[in-house]
Order: sequence, then structure tokens, then C-alpha cells
Amino acid sequence: MTKRPILRFAPSPNGLLHLGHAYSALLNQAHAERAEGRLLLRMEDIDTTRCRTEYEDAICRDLSWLGLEWKEPVRRQSEHFDAYGEALRRLDEMNLIRRSVASRREIREAAAKAAATGKPWPRDPDGGPLFPGDEAILEPAEIRRRLGREPQAMRLDTAAALAHLGEAPRWHETGSGHGEEIVSDPLAWGDVVLARKETPTSYHLSVVVDDALQGISEVVRGRDLYNATAIHRLLQELLGLPVPAYHHHRLVLDPAGRKLSKSVASTSIAELRERGATPSDIRLMVGFADGGLSDLILGG
Repeated sequence: MTKRPILRFAPSPNGLLHLGHAYSALLNQAHAERAEGRLLLRMEDIDTTRCRTEYEDAICRDLSWLGLEWKEPVRRQSEHFDAYGEALRRLDEMNLIRRSVASRREIREAAAKAAATGKPWPRDPDGGPLFPGDEAILEPAEIRRRLGREPQAMRLDTAAALAHLGEAPRWHETGSGHGEEIVSDPLAWGDVVLARKETPTSYHLSVVVDDALQGISEVVRGRDLYNATAIHRLLQELLGLPVPAYHHHRLVLDPAGRKLSKSVASTSIAELRERGATPSDIRLMVGFADGGLSDLILGG
């Protein structure tokens, strides 16, 4: 008997949904329906300073208007910091955690200074400067002073983690329209943050813990998260978590060819609805032929 899949749509309630969110949500719903599976809704609200209840309410209102249904209850990451802390503790016991006092700003400034002198700084797949270790950008006395007075970021020692496993993890990817095994490259991310000074977890850590606890069997999400799967697979192997299949779908772009984003105030679903758009209009806008789901290709 084939096990029915469990999928999730997991927005951050730090702004209103745009067409890119609608596309991803509709893909998740379509696959859940076709496979007679379940769709769950998760609020990725670990950033408690930017995430708000009114945005969560607006997200649920937009999704319901689009015709989505999900199984209750909604999981809110801000209610599960203990689960992420336990995963972090396990990694620390494996001696795979590096503590850091350097701020993101200091790392960016060090990278900019190096570039100005003709020394390119290594960067992660998203373009961010890799963490070089506190010793590379701070004086020893400054590190000792901060260690005793300031909160520390907890970073995964990626090289040690990979050595612990012995080989790079793989994942099953269907985003190309057919199934293929992808060999991950977690070293491209350097020592990623697993818990920030101001937040007791990170996206990378909380997403893999949540997927495991919710029994997610298939992850359908945007192509912008394709490279991050390398870190997610590494954490899954280290923590002994089940491995979902992955489908990284195309992104919805604006007229200038840029990814839609809350940070650049892309037109929201709510605004389109207020202008008179219907759910069928939204489907057409994101590329579903005749308001249907003919461009959905999953499996393999």
C-alpha cells in the first residue's frame, strides 16, 4: 500500500503574501490532492521582532480565499524553541558546534575591506560572505572580553560534520520534471548559524526539525532554496531524521526579472483581491494554464 504524502506550506508572517507565495501554495495543494495526501500549514516565525499576529491572520485569509485547505493545528515555530534547543544540544555533544561573537556586520565589513584591497572573500551560494572564524577579524583580547559578556552565535562546524559522516549526503530531486539524485555540497555554505545571538534557533535548524516532527514526506518549495538543501540534508543525517523528497519549483518574477519579495514590497495577494482579482485570475497570473494546474510536474 502506497503511503500518502504529507506536504507543508511554510510562510513567515512578517509581511503579506505575494504571487510567488500563491504559486508555491497552489503547487503544494495540487500535489497533495493528486496523491490523496495531506497539506499542513506552518508559520516560520522564529524572528519574533518582525513576525506579527496580524500577518498570520492575513496569510490564512489569503490562502482560504485562494481555495486552500490545511490540516489543523497550524504549527508556529515560536512555540517550539525547546525542540530546536534539544537538536542543538545533540550537535554540541558531538563537538560539531563553533561559538562565535563576531556579528554579521563585522563579517560583512571584513569582506568589504578585503575586496577593496584586491582579495576576494569566499561567499556562500546566496552571495553572503563566509564566516572566517572570530580570530580572522577580531583581536584575541576582544574575543575573550566578549565571550564573558555577550551572547554567542552557535555555528555548525561544517567540515567536521562532513568528516563525521564520511561522505556528502544526497537527496532525491524532482524539480527538473524527473527524479534525480543530487550530491550535496554543504562546504559551500561554510559554518552556518544554527542559533543567533538574539534568536535561539535558525531557519536551517528549525526547518529540518519541523519537517521531521510533522512527518513531511515531500518538500515543495522555491528554487531559491535549492542550494540550502545541502545544509538541511547534512543536519538530517547528523540528527538521524527522516529524509523527504524535494521539488524546487520555478520562481515567479517581476517585469524586471527579479524574484518577488516582501522586502521590495511586491504587490500582495490582498491588494490584488482589493483591485477585483479572483482566485482564477491569480492562477493565471502565476502561469497555471486556464486557471488550472497543467504545468505541475512532480514525481519520478
